[in-house]
Amino acid sequence: MNSGDICLATLESGETIEYVFDANAPRGGMKHTFFTPDRKYAVQFFNNPRDAANPQMQDRIRTIVSRYNPTVSEQNGGALGNTEKTADYFRAKFCWPVAIIKSPEFGIVCPTYPQNFFFGEGASAVLNLSGKDKKSNWFTGRNRKYISNGELGDFRMMLRIAIGLARSVRRLHQAGLAHSDLSCNNVLVDPRTGSSVVIDIDSLVVPNKYAPEVCGTRGYIAPEVLATMERDMADPSRCLPCVQTDLHALPVLIYEYLFLRHPLIGPKIYSADSAEKDDFLAMGPMATFIENPNDNSNRPPDLGVTITSLSKGLEDLFIRAFVDGLHHPSERPSAMEWESELLRAWDKLQPCSNPACSKRWFILRDENDPVCPFCGTRMRGSVAKLSLKSEMRGRKGVFRDKGELFIYDNMPLFDWHVFSNIHNDEKASAEMRAYICHRNDMWLLVNNGAEGMLSPDGRLVPKGSAIELKNGCLFRMSGRENGLAAQITIT
Repeated sequence: MNSGDICLATLESGETIEYVFDANAPRGGMKHTFFTPDRKYAVQFFNNPRDAANPQMQDRIRTIVSRYNPTVSEQNGGALGNTEKTADYFRAKFCWPVAIIKSPEFGIVCPTYPQNFFFGEGASAVLNLSGKDKKSNWFTGRNRKYISNGELGDFRMMLRIAIGLARSVRRLHQAGLAHSDLSCNNVLVDPRTGSSVVIDIDSLVVPNKYAPEVCGTRGYIAPEVLATMERDMADPSRCLPCVQTDLHALPVLIYEYLFLRHPLIGPKIYSADSAEKDDFLAMGPMATFIENPNDNSNRPPDLGVTITSLSKGLEDLFIRAFVDGLHHPSERPSAMEWESELLRAWDKLQPCSNPACSKRWFILRDENDPVCPFCGTRMRGSVAKLSLKSEMRGRKGVFRDKGELFIYDNMPLFDWHVFSNIHNDEKASAEMRAYICHRNDMWLLVNNGAEGMLSPDGRLVPKGSAIELKNGCLFRMSGRENGLAAQITIT
């Protein structure tokens, strides 16, 4: 068979799919990959015939493609609770296998990554990146300096990537799965748009059913897995990849996205005997967070911006992940907690007043000291905060806090800013319901389709009309059932 020949694979459904044979097909740790003629799908076969013939391997993949699959609705045989809308949302978040190949040998079919997850021409003046996939360490590692500014995005886009990844991992865990090898190699990112996609799905772990086949990637392997890796697989004291080990890899990636450095790699020498032993101790049994508030032995002298410059909620989660939970897996925050706190931090974003600031955005932690932690520039003008409140059920006129937003010019508002029963998740509409703008030294909230919006004096605000946001004013984002009240504070 010659490169370029068109081959035919038969799927377990009885359908067939064409792929182009390539004598130099890309090979990963477990599989090699061919592509369909239109390159919309990747056709993958296992490198080791014994893996392909393993009944447990085949059964696990069938399970992943069907009843654990968040990219297929429950009605069509996918994950429990999945609607077509949520399935469609997660198709963009995972490169999930769509079919199983029966012949010429056992294999899988996956959609190819969207084009924005490949580097184009001009991505680097030094490195030959054209056509390479955008593994996240291109943007968080030492090669970042060689990538063109147009590819790098800004702090807000990196935060958006973190939110998307936390949501994807949360969905995996809700489905009863663990990734087992969550790392910079298996999460592709596009900082220009703030998007991410999780790949290598066929190696997922189904807890209590199918054991992991890989232990992970250096830098992302949980310390307890690394510390017990030499023990026999049947040894009950050996720690294997699971949901809790994902909950180590997830904050490592989030930390890298936000700070462009690894949370455990610092100046501390753990062993002078050998580089291998030093690395083993640094990532495994003696791992120390570089920002550990109780132990500065691994703290770089030029650390710069730290977790104390993020929201208090994110700071607390990083402490739980890398201090309390670093060697005690049960203490690690869940993916849902990360998603929730990252979303709260998103609502505290402010644009930097310095046009030369490379980060362009920052999380406003202290409204009384509005300074960009990345470049030291103090915000120009006033700080304006919108506090959202929901009416307590059965207690008309009694409200409780529902969150707060630090507002900025041209800030969009969505359904979760209007109604208390809608959350910022995969089920929510992405349609903008209102926006905030700053004109002639006035803050204005413009109704773009929020039903039942009421002005401070109780009048209906029709679509296209605006409310002037004066300090202390209280109004209803919607006077309808579950509509939120909002109050503006300007300092």
